[in-house]
Amino acid sequence: MKPLSIMKLMFRHLPLVLLAFAGLAVAQPPKPDTPKLEIYWIDTEGDAATLLVTSTGQSLLIDSGGNDADDRDARRIFDVAAKEAGLKKIDYLLTTHFAPDHEGGAAALAKLIPIEHFLDHGDSVDTQTPEGDKLFSAYRQLVAGKRRILKAGERLPLTGAQIDVVASNGAVLDHPLEGAAANPLCAKEKTKPADRTEEGRSVGILLTVGKFRYLNLGDLPWERELALACPINNLGIVTLFDASSHGFDQNKSGAPAFVWAIDPQIVVINNAEHKGLNAQAWDTISRIPRVQGIWQQHVSLDQPDKLTAHNTRGLMIANTSATVHGFWLKASLSPAGNVTVTNSRNGYTEVYAPR
Repeated sequence: MKPLSIMKLMFRHLPLVLLAFAGLAVAQPPKPDTPKLEIYWIDTEGDAATLLVTSTGQSLLIDSGGNDADDRDARRIFDVAAKEAGLKKIDYLLTTHFAPDHEGGAAALAKLIPIEHFLDHGDSVDTQTPEGDKLFSAYRQLVAGKRRILKAGERLPLTGAQIDVVASNGAVLDHPLEGAAANPLCAKEKTKPADRTEEGRSVGILLTVGKFRYLNLGDLPWERELALACPINNLGIVTLFDASSHGFDQNKSGAPAFVWAIDPQIVVINNAEHKGLNAQAWDTISRIPRVQGIWQQHVSLDQPDKLTAHNTRGLMIANTSATVHGFWLKASLSPAGNVTVTNSRNGYTEVYAPR
């Protein structure tokens, strides 16, 4: 058959040809849904390191753990970032405040994976001690030319999520966000003296993706929590709350008028065996009006005779004894708005529907 005749035949039957190709396209298996957000709580054994990855692939690491002699925390962060999250770089490292358990691993981590931008509240007020001065001097050298100082009320420049800075350098958000309301719990709440240390200057962020809202306040102390929540709860309710101060360590954080007003659906406690989450803290967390899931980084061993009463269920604890370490927790937000929390130690998951 001549080439021209073949072309005429093809055009004559073009609709059938296109329909056949369309059938092939439909028959291909659909691609799995890309999570709208992933959050990893990395085990730094009572230090702090939380990794967020948005649907666009941008990453935000909140704190970098401690400066252990063998760079344990930096290596654990790198393993999760590179192997679990599939990152080749960290777009932003946000240091909530300059304490050894929150900033100590930054220099070691930067040797393992590129960090493009650094965010913080401004210069440290803890440079009077040799350790504090040494840590902050090393930080300033590390971030030269890549540092941005945050102020309460601004937004972080990540794509795939809205991230509001709600506290920084001792100041807190002074205007209401969506869902803000008068807080009747304030009338009976006790106050505490102002915290002038680095903890009182903690950066706090509220991340929003659709109806999902995630709150991380670093070690923001009691009186700053009340400034956010009284007499108006400027934040409204949240989906997932990262319990401040490693689970209200030594009652530095965790004002009931604040915690109960934000009414989280899920709470993650980044504690250690003997750091954070005492009996009083557990009482506040367990009495959140509509809490559906409480997850812990470590079992709390401060009261061995009351482990069941002052800890969440064992399935929801990543590291269950003084000899079990290194496991992480993960929350994934689906396109439908469901939140799946996973324990890497045992693969146990729970799914929370949007409310």
